[in-house]
Amino acid sequence: MNEPAEDLSDRYFDAAIGLLRRARDEEGPAIRAAAAAVADAVEAGGRVFVFGAGHSSLPAQDVVYRAGGLALINLLVVPGVVGVDVRPATLGSALEQVDGLAGVVLDTSPVRRGDVLFVISLSGRNALPVEMAQNARTLGLTVVGVTSVAYAEQTASRHVSGTFLRDHCDIVLDSKIAVGDAELSDDAIPAPFAPASTVVTSALMQAVVATAATDLAARGVVPPMLRSGNVDGGHDWNAQIFEQYRDRIYFRH
Repeated sequence: MNEPAEDLSDRYFDAAIGLLRRARDEEGPAIRAAAAAVADAVEAGGRVFVFGAGHSSLPAQDVVYRAGGLALINLLVVPGVVGVDVRPATLGSALEQVDGLAGVVLDTSPVRRGDVLFVISLSGRNALPVEMAQNARTLGLTVVGVTSVAYAEQTASRHVSGTFLRDHCDIVLDSKIAVGDAELSDDAIPAPFAPASTVVTSALMQAVVATAATDLAARGVVPPMLRSGNVDGGHDWNAQIFEQYRDRIYFRH
């Protein structure tokens, strides 16, 4: 007998909350390390970049030009890969497996030695995130991988090296998501469903940003935070931040 819909929704929330608790309890040291790397870069005049392909781009975009977020976080864009707006959507998945694409993107991007790059990939098994991390480290960036370690333990890499994203990062944040990214099943539905990777990965990213802001404040550095444009004075506040940090904010160019 199938469960009532409300029971399935309760199960989804319970699963997501359980994953969030695990991320909080087990990833604290990695969150603090990633936040310290961000704070170091900001204090030293550097920049922070984030990249994710497909649905992994959602947590990346969530920390860029974000009310309550750090103004110096920039989206590293790979045309046809960031988001699912490309037609057909399957092209984005195919581009993730193209060798050499990451190197071209980084070579034509504004990244420089001393910056921080977050590479977000749930599986971390495709060529694009693997090579993005590899090449970024060669260029002298600090690389933070946000991925599910379970994939590296239970699936095969699609990169010629046989390695995963986690193998090429200075810091790894593990989202704890099981292979397949589906928290629910039902006898009447032929495939598992209800992914939670966006919920958990976004929480990890926001935890890093919040910790980096408090880290900067503890150092006596005023963190350049953005305010909501929907509160009085928000646009004026943000305009001042944009002007002060114009050489480190690329989503305004």
